[in-house]
Amino acid sequence: MKKPAVDYTKLRFSNINSPEFKHLWLILGWVWYLTMYILTEKFVPIERCHEVHSVVDDIIPFNEYFILAYTSWYFMLVGSLLYFLLYDVKSFVNAQKFIIATQVIGIATYIIWPSVQYLRPATFEHENFCTFLLGLIYGVDTPTGVCPSLHVGYSLALLSVWLKKKDIKPVWKVIMTLWVILICLSVMFVKQHSFTDVWAAVVMCALIELVLFGKDYYKKLFSKKEATV
Repeated sequence: MKKPAVDYTKLRFSNINSPEFKHLWLILGWVWYLTMYILTEKFVPIERCHEVHSVVDDIIPFNEYFILAYTSWYFMLVGSLLYFLLYDVKSFVNAQKFIIATQVIGIATYIIWPSVQYLRPATFEHENFCTFLLGLIYGVDTPTGVCPSLHVGYSLALLSVWLKKKDIKPVWKVIMTLWVILICLSVMFVKQHSFTDVWAAVVMCALIELVLFGKDYYKKLFSKKEATV
């Protein structure tokens, strides 16, 4: 079994600021986000929200089976962060910084330009396990605060970190890429998000990628140019 990069059994409140454990403070980003999410859901009235809709939404049919891909996002999110936390602290830090950036931009947008979508079906054509899951998700997650989609944003943030890892086989990077693409498609097929929410999240993540890791790309580019001289 792979040995953890950090021995968390030595963690104490007195040494949490040490170089070995200070990355754990980034977890507080989730506390801030969940607090702000609840507040925006509760205090931003739906009357203030701008409807988000795209002609693409009318082309994409509702398909309850995509809820399986949609909910797999939770396993990818928790599993990836836990893996990074245990075995690759640098990747954990990069992932958390990326995710926190999407959270800040997302929450700020939901407050300044609140959004809502009316794409969900009023009733399900048939009842099965997938529609049962959808009913649960529809019940706890309102159709407000949707643009940009953080479901997509978090997925792209994690994919960014996985693709940068040098100690995993290319096949796993391909699998992660296909998984993320499937998740991004699923949010539209289960009518949780508009196509507009998805491309807005892609643009947001592209900008965050440049801000956080742009210097690394420039270094690689210049090093290649020097090597060819």
